[in-house]
Amino acid sequence: MKSTAAPLLEHMDSSMEEDVRECANHWKDKEGNLIMILHEIQNRLGFVPREASLLLAEETGVPVARIYEVLTFYHYFKLVAPGKNNITLCNGTACYLKGIERILTELERRLGIKDGETTEDRLFHIETVRCLGCCGMAPAIVVNGKTIGKTVPTDVAGLIEGIRKQEVGHE
Repeated sequence: MKSTAAPLLEHMDSSMEEDVRECANHWKDKEGNLIMILHEIQNRLGFVPREASLLLAEETGVPVARIYEVLTFYHYFKLVAPGKNNITLCNGTACYLKGIERILTELERRLGIKDGETTEDRLFHIETVRCLGCCGMAPAIVVNGKTIGKTVPTDVAGLIEGIRKQEVGHE
């Protein structure tokens, strides 16, 4: 039987296809496995691309609509590839009251993108989250997994420049 998603999957990278199949097979006999499969796919690929969702639906028999319900319900899942350097801003009460919006505005201005977007060169991605749990460090941001507290808008230029210099050094 030919796949109904076959035309959409024709251009799928073979390593991505292999990853999706391995993730599905790893969790296939576990009850409530969908979210675990999606976590594993995102951990491997950095996001859950459309093609992966279509293949996953075929592999598991779970309707694509159900897969997208899970993907869009949980903030953790990304449907597009994030940037190489991720900047997450806390929008919890303490950070909000201490001016996180000014930091977001400065990031958006300097990078030319909005919250939730990635720069054209895929070097930066910014997003706000409900809370980082670092209220004593407000306003707090996380840059590539490292928490930075008591951030002020004037820190943004140096932060971006530091990342750009690191990138040049790795080329």
